[in-house]
Amino acid sequence: MGIVLPVSRASNDLALDRLRCYTPTVVEPADFDQFWRATLAVAAGTPALVDVRPEPTDLRLVDVWDVTFAGYDGEPVRAWYTRPAGRSTPLPAVVEYAGYGRGRGLPGERLTWPVAGYAHLLVDNRGQAGLFGRGDTPDPHDAPGGPSPATRGILAPDSYHYRRLITDAVRAVDAVRALPGVDTTRVAAVGNSQGGGLALAVAGLVDGLAALLVTAPFLCDVQRAVELTEASPYGEIARYLAVHREAEEAVRRTLSYVDGVTFARRATAPAHFGIGLRDDVCPPSTGFAAYNQYGAAAGDRSATPAREMHTYPFNGHEGGEAVHVRRQLRWLDAVLRSTAPAAG
Repeated sequence: MGIVLPVSRASNDLALDRLRCYTPTVVEPADFDQFWRATLAVAAGTPALVDVRPEPTDLRLVDVWDVTFAGYDGEPVRAWYTRPAGRSTPLPAVVEYAGYGRGRGLPGERLTWPVAGYAHLLVDNRGQAGLFGRGDTPDPHDAPGGPSPATRGILAPDSYHYRRLITDAVRAVDAVRALPGVDTTRVAAVGNSQGGGLALAVAGLVDGLAALLVTAPFLCDVQRAVELTEASPYGEIARYLAVHREAEEAVRRTLSYVDGVTFARRATAPAHFGIGLRDDVCPPSTGFAAYNQYGAAAGDRSATPAREMHTYPFNGHEGGEAVHVRRQLRWLDAVLRSTAPAAG
């Protein structure tokens, strides 16, 4: 008989005491760093900003620009750049990544960060428009795999959808640093669910990131997640393998190049995490796997970046919602104040 692990309520995942020390060995391909250096080097060959134009809106307290930047292989990616109205001085910036099947939507949909006084870049998800929200960026690539974003091109790391999406996420930081009115030394990456997975990847790939805020992150400890939950997006991968049984080895290899735990190990920015313990979409243990190994690649415990985790025992994928956002706002304000340039 196998070992029976304690579970959290309404979930088949680990109990909180086990989550706090859950540090799985996640497969790291030998050429992981080389793969991402080469991918990003190609993207960096094109200037980040393609087009920036004022966006007419009915909003009075914020100014909005429609931004196009060069993402994977120089391909155009759309974003909204929003700032407190009338503010011309350099502001700390928040780059926000959207959840699975969502895009940048309309300019007035996400105003928390600019209303709180930040410059805000809300990044579109290529090729995901119409699933759950509006987007404006196509993904002009076709490769063997399934029909959903989670399985598109999944048979090889080079062709996988998330290679392109992660590259777009990194280039979004380059773009915001090139926009007017941004304090380039104080840029934070923010995301929930898929957006959290993208923000974690950015934290592991971008130098000089000031802060990371992640909730219910997707793409962490992926091999476990695919076996643990039937919910999409992980369930889409499982259902693909249920038909394409011979593809399991290739799929597992591809997923090892985009695992958030591997990116988290390489991160150096202060980090703020949030997880609902009844989350059946992104199981709690997978997010804890990234949190518990965050910054571990430094090899020196004294060099491990500051991080904190907030858990919500009675919540699922929605997490702490407004309560958690309040915690994020207070935490980020304190972190960025400590890194603010001296006056004069």
